[in-house]
Amino acid sequence: MSQTQTPAAAALRWIGKARMHLDENELAVLEQVEQRRALTTKLHDQDEAATFGERLADSVASFGGSWRFILIFTGLLLAWTVFNTELLGRTAFDPYPYIFLNLLLSMTAALQAPVIMMSQNRQNARDRQSAESDYAVNLKAEIEIMALHEKFDAMRTDQIIALLERQQAQIEELTLLVRGQTIG
Repeated sequence: MSQTQTPAAAALRWIGKARMHLDENELAVLEQVEQRRALTTKLHDQDEAATFGERLADSVASFGGSWRFILIFTGLLLAWTVFNTELLGRTAFDPYPYIFLNLLLSMTAALQAPVIMMSQNRQNARDRQSAESDYAVNLKAEIEIMALHEKFDAMRTDQIIALLERQQAQIEELTLLVRGQTIG
């Protein structure tokens, strides 16, 4: 970006909007371009700043959505039914239709669902932040590429002008040479 360009002109030129109509991300990108600073950020810092509850929710959601959990839970359900039906027989503490087991499963689902939703909300926030960061980096890259194109165009124009000036000077010298030969 040219050093003499005002911030208002830069906004119009590179983003196509008046500076006052730029959103927060576009303003940040434009400032980064003007200051020639990198725009990338570490998104994993947000995970490091998570509270204990947020980390626990992520761990529960991660484990609760795995094949390991499904296999362990299926094994426990099978063990429960075999234990209460076959091994204990008439003295089973939770005989068929396993009402106590249904109560435990319902309570587990009632607790697990909000925890998984908390984790999904955090993941959505991370995804949104990542998308905003990607947009900003892409916008900055696009502006930098346009600026490079302008620089190359200006260099090419300067080269063409210099070439034309040299050609004109050569034509004038040739004209003088031709006139000198015809006169003499």
